[in-house]
Amino acid sequence: MSFLLPKLTSKREVDQAIKGVAEKVLVLRFGRDNDAVCLQLDDILAKTAHDLSKMAVIYLVDVNKVPVYTQYFDISYIPSTVFFFNGQHIKVDYGSPDHTKFVGSFKTKQDFIDLIEVIYRGAMRGKLIVRSPIDPNNIPKYDLLYQGI
Repeated sequence: MSFLLPKLTSKREVDQAIKGVAEKVLVLRFGRDNDAVCLQLDDILAKTAHDLSKMAVIYLVDVNKVPVYTQYFDISYIPSTVFFFNGQHIKVDYGSPDHTKFVGSFKTKQDFIDLIEVIYRGAMRGKLIVRSPIDPNNIPKYDLLYQGI
């Protein structure tokens, strides 16, 4: 389903998306087109893109083509989903140590829709961090890796 969503293939395109998307949540999915979990997430994103078109814009970013942002957001697990609003990085408290990105795939379309609605409403009120509405059992568990300590 990754062919249904627009792709950003350079740092410049990602920069333009971050600066250019106004009054909507910008969803950047970092991953690879041939990864099974990425394809599962892309399916959910593609099915919800039309329903969320008034609140969100969704782009796919290949981790190999934009290594600057892959490094900046510390994308060590794919897929990872990062959210912005009016050029501002929006953090989400998932009950895990990392609030900067969602790692893995959403279990259901409704989980993703609920998350976008919470991010949108919080961002419209000026919040830079919101609490995740997703059931903690539906959030993938992973360990943070600290390299070079």
